[in-house]
Amino acid sequence: MVEKGVNDLVTNADKASEKFIIENINKTYPDHGILAEESSFNQTKSYGEKFAREARSHYLIGNPNGTGAFMKEFANKKYIWLIDPLDGTTNFAHGLPLYAVSIGLFGTKSIKKSKNFEYLSGELILGVVFAPELNELFYAQKGHGAFLNGKKIKVSNVKSVKNSLFVTGFPTTHKEINIPYFEKITFESQALRRLGAAALDLCYIACGRFDGYWEFGLKPWDIAAGSLIVSEAGGQVTDIYGNELDLFGSDIFASNKKIHKETVEIFKKI
Repeated sequence: MVEKGVNDLVTNADKASEKFIIENINKTYPDHGILAEESSFNQTKSYGEKFAREARSHYLIGNPNGTGAFMKEFANKKYIWLIDPLDGTTNFAHGLPLYAVSIGLFGTKSIKKSKNFEYLSGELILGVVFAPELNELFYAQKGHGAFLNGKKIKVSNVKSVKNSLFVTGFPTTHKEINIPYFEKITFESQALRRLGAAALDLCYIACGRFDGYWEFGLKPWDIAAGSLIVSEAGGQVTDIYGNELDLFGSDIFASNKKIHKETVEIFKKI
């Protein structure tokens, strides 16, 4: 086990899992693009977050003026796989079973241009999250519902924040950004949990175990699969202020839809 950065661990399992997934995708779909957490190329395309956050269109993967390695890599790809080979690495490293493999498939529609940007627009069309120690396989295809181990799932029916069970996470750096939100929801809701695996947090919204989930400092591979699974289970996924979700936007809020508006209003007052 080695450190990627402060409080950010990567294990041999991360690398082995990613290698296995990428090799099999490349073998079956050689013309598809791949964006994965541990790949060295991520160091050159991490700037996409900053630029896509400003454009705020539907699922952006962007780069200013269409230059640089990112657009050259993905501009002609019809499909892009978003892979987190081991979501919840710290849990895994400490022997906790709350970790998962998360794989999302993004279908690109077109290259669009705005004043300062050229970017890919499209939609998530497939999401799979597998928790091996829990033996739980969550998956969804756009327009076909969400499933857990072959059985269709749906979000909870809780209608108010005060009766809701929330879950959140903290970024590896700048943890203080979430403290006021954590404190506020703790007192406004029934209860609040922290599991340490964003993909599972989202899947637990989808199957009704949690009612609301928010987090800052995320990457597209953290939320791609899970966000589609929530949507297909009848939930709602936006940024924390209720705007359309941007995979590169860093923050996310997912809920059973019924408490979404009330929670967003609470967030806006923080």
